[in-house]
Amino acid sequence: MELKEILHHVDHTLLKAIASWDEIIQLCNEAIEYKTASVCVPTSYVERIHEKYGNKLPICTVIGFPLGYSTTASKLVQAKQALEEGASEIDMVINIGDVKNNEFDKVTAEIAVLKKAVGSKILKVIVETCYLTESEKAELCKCVTDGGADYIKT
Repeated sequence: MELKEILHHVDHTLLKAIASWDEIIQLCNEAIEYKTASVCVPTSYVERIHEKYGNKLPICTVIGFPLGYSTTASKLVQAKQALEEGASEIDMVINIGDVKNNEFDKVTAEIAVLKKAVGSKILKVIVETCYLTESEKAELCKCVTDGGADYIKT
């Protein structure tokens, strides 16, 4: 597989809290040049990117970032707003507390609610593997599948 083909499957990402608009523009220009799968940015930049670039590149954003402690209701509001502002992909962070409490049904339900809101657009589920046991990781794979998400990410 050539580098060019690999880049079509990579989200070009800038999520640091101090990211400036100039850095976001650079990220977007690189994503267009290298034809990456998307740009993945904080929700606060989605609308500005969409206004500047239109449909020249897919926009992905993260909700419940970085540790997933937001409620399902707040994640739902974030996702809907991001979609309205031009996002074509949503990355959600699972609630690690639910995982540690063995409440995998809640994790699955949250994924399903967000997938319903996202519809035909892409939903990726971020599972912070560095905090998880092997059995939790395996259970989360089932949650992601049963919840209907498109991808799982670490």
